[in-house]
Amino acid sequence: MGTRPQDLMPPAVEIAGLEPLRTIRSRWPAVIGALLSAAMIVGLAHALLGAGLAGLARSVPASPVFYVAFALFYLGPPWFDHVIFRRLWRIPPSGFAALLKKRVANDVVLGYSGEAYFYAWARARAPMVAAPFGAVKDVSILSGLAGNAITVAMVAVALPIAHGLLSAGEFRTVIGSAGVALAASLPFLVFSRRVFSLRRGELWWVFRTHCLRLLLGSVLIAWAWHAAMPGVAMGMWLLLAAGRLLVSRLPLVPNKDLIFANIAILLIGKDKALSELLAFVAAATLLTHIALIAGFAAHTLVQRRVV
Repeated sequence: MGTRPQDLMPPAVEIAGLEPLRTIRSRWPAVIGALLSAAMIVGLAHALLGAGLAGLARSVPASPVFYVAFALFYLGPPWFDHVIFRRLWRIPPSGFAALLKKRVANDVVLGYSGEAYFYAWARARAPMVAAPFGAVKDVSILSGLAGNAITVAMVAVALPIAHGLLSAGEFRTVIGSAGVALAASLPFLVFSRRVFSLRRGELWWVFRTHCLRLLLGSVLIAWAWHAAMPGVAMGMWLLLAAGRLLVSRLPLVPNKDLIFANIAILLIGKDKALSELLAFVAAATLLTHIALIAGFAAHTLVQRRVV
């Protein structure tokens, strides 16, 4: 039997032939991160040119307490995520910036696009994280389960009040949505051994952390609202914050912002002042997104010039 040409090919040549494929595979997390960053910029520009800044032209809260509470409210989700992944992965401080981008992506691109961005960020740092997909998946699912659990609990607590504020059709929608939220959580609980990758103790710790994040976020936004309109009792703002979290988690509600605004006006009154405050909070969130993305872009440019 004669010698085949491929048998004469040195091993180094074979390895070199695989380099382009290996390069593509090693660069895909960076490509995904770049695409999602571009999508964030497009989403922010669309919101900026739309109605997102309408509230800025009107009343601006004068109390500095509002801005402190708002800043803590904004930073809450990425901070709690950093606490979670610090325990799971020993994530470095630089990971907080990636988690901020995750928050922006979830707000202005598509739901769970932030998780895709953060997975790409973690995947690009393979020496730090051996298998990031399982942890990112588990933390994301547990966030949804915690939100559903808090939603069902709030529905149970708010039923007497909601019955007097909502129409019969709206009341049935709220009850049905709470049922859907509960039903959507059951498969993850029944098949938990097949769904989750983390150990049981870690899963319960992450779940409790997400519940604490949701409750603390409701208190902080209520504190910010109270600082902007101190004439309304803090207890009423806490009730409104609970309603905000409740409406945001209901799956069968078509226009959540409109329903929340109507509930807020029914609870608080002061139609114009409250509408302006809610618009300002939305605009402040948008501007914070824009400032962060601009800061990250400037930091990247500076790093490239230094290198």
